Amino acid sequence: MSGKTVRIGCSSGFWGDSAMAAPQLVQGGNIDYLVSDYLAEVTMSILAKAQARQPDSGYATDFIAVTMRGLIRDIAEKGIKVVTNAGGINPLACRDALQKLIDEAGVDLTIGVVLGDNLTDRADEFRANRVREMFSGESFPPEIMSANAYLGGRPIADALAQGADIVITGRCVDSAVTLGPLMYEFGWRDEDLDQLSAGTLAGHIIECGPQCTGGLFTDWQRVGSWENIGYPIIEVEADGSFVLSKPPATDGLICFGSVAEQLVYEIGDPGAYYCPDVTCDFTQVRMTEVGENLVRVTGARGLPPTSTYKVSTTFQDGYRNQALLVIGGIDAAAKARRTAETVLARTRKMFAARNLGDYSETRIETVGAEDMFGANGITNSREVVMKLAVRHDSKDALNIFAREFAPAGTSMSPGTMGFGGGRPSPGPVVRMFSFLAEKSTVPATVVVGDQTFPSDVPTQGGFTTSASETTKAVAAAAPAGETISVALIRLCYGRSGDKGNKANVGLIARRADYLPVLRAQVTCARVKAHFAHVCQGAVERFDLPGIGGMNFVLHEALGGGGMASLNTDNLAKAYAQVLLAMEIEVPTGWAAELAA
Repeated sequence: MSGKTVRIGCSSGFWGDSAMAAPQLVQGGNIDYLVSDYLAEVTMSILAKAQARQPDSGYATDFIAVTMRGLIRDIAEKGIKVVTNAGGINPLACRDALQKLIDEAGVDLTIGVVLGDNLTDRADEFRANRVREMFSGESFPPEIMSANAYLGGRPIADALAQGADIVITGRCVDSAVTLGPLMYEFGWRDEDLDQLSAGTLAGHIIECGPQCTGGLFTDWQRVGSWENIGYPIIEVEADGSFVLSKPPATDGLICFGSVAEQLVYEIGDPGAYYCPDVTCDFTQVRMTEVGENLVRVTGARGLPPTSTYKVSTTFQDGYRNQALLVIGGIDAAAKARRTAETVLARTRKMFAARNLGDYSETRIETVGAEDMFGANGITNSREVVMKLAVRHDSKDALNIFAREFAPAGTSMSPGTMGFGGGRPSPGPVVRMFSFLAEKSTVPATVVVGDQTFPSDVPTQGGFTTSASETTKAVAAAAPAGETISVALIRLCYGRSGDKGNKANVGLIARRADYLPVLRAQVTCARVKAHFAHVCQGAVERFDLPGIGGMNFVLHEALGGGGMASLNTDNLAKAYAQVLLAMEIEVPTGWAAELAA
């Protein structure tokens, strides 16, 4: 590499990530920036409830207690800047807690805070304006727990430009904690769309921590160890291209497949991946292994951003309860299902006698009997975990459910061995309501020291069409001659994720000559049939010829999605594994290489 580069390490992909990550990066990563992502939709509702109980809470406490407490002097001595969204619902309280730590350590660090994402106080306004959910069209909920706009990288860059050494934000897109520093360091302007897209891609690759360094990798057997898995470091050039690495002497694996899998994680249309600062076109991204545990990423392109922010609102919608029961022996799955059906029938009679109404939703799953595979599952397991999940408007009804579940241990199936965690307790169902708000109505501000500055975020935007509409995909081709049936896992890497009630499954061909055969046979109709047991909506396919990939988006496929879902896999974490079990026909001549 030549010219200026910026090295950024990501120490957290969620609130609860490993305590070993930040020390590994700060002490051995030779980084310029330490970034971290703590927030998910349900996290915001948890933080909102915490702040309601205690006004000076509402932020990700691990950032202070786990990350910064032990590293504050090292960070100051090495001149490492820190950017995090740990502020959650209450960034100013997070700042105050960090300032106390800085004072105790006797170091000189300036904190910047990004404000403007929290729109909870505007609920009445949104309700009066008849705001609708952007996917379902539902009306704005009567009561909400939180409402936060996904801000971008520009306010973070502004905070750094005002002299901040540490920047704390509330809700922003996950990649913004990486893009903001790059905008500041390289002076990227709002019209530098290709660079902004590349910086967003850099943030997207590392935002989930070790998911790009060997975590969740399809070829997990190739990863020597996860014990001291290396957290990701990107070294970025001024044009936005970057090399992904990890600290020396750490475990894990960085290769084409592990990085390509993270590219397709939780994206929809790769030709129009919406972010606040830019609409990204990832269709032509290329990845090259340039050394051991080194992958170079190039080719991201940008389109103008929209004039709107996505706003994520959470609200309570009744209650849920979930009970687990271990059952063994012959016909274990059938016994488990009959047990669950009996509990439901018995409690429904009790509800009727008390005028409590019926369950609003129930779901029976037999973990161990391959329910996640639907009609493609193997059902002769002799030990299963029966999972019975229910929803009801009444907490009293779910307390009856919890009590009546226990008698299954003596009055129902032979081979009933025990309960998972004792009597289950009901809890709230937290649902997400997403809508769009004009950027002009959501001003962002930056607080550095005792001064407040407006962030000059462009409010105009929009583009004509997704790049996917003009992307030239590799032509589909049926296999010629004699064929054999092969599972997709032998032909592809795969990674899946969620966006609300949608799931995405990305497939990347292991070899370029596999892709035409894959495109011919792994069609939307075939994928829809494979997931018929969970997918209630349409299936779309998008092409990523730069990495030899396809991304499938499954609509209405997660039982409501997130915390609102009763599904065991409510975040589509295993959907790629399910699809990789699908078999297609390939030329018999491939048999030898596939067996290697």
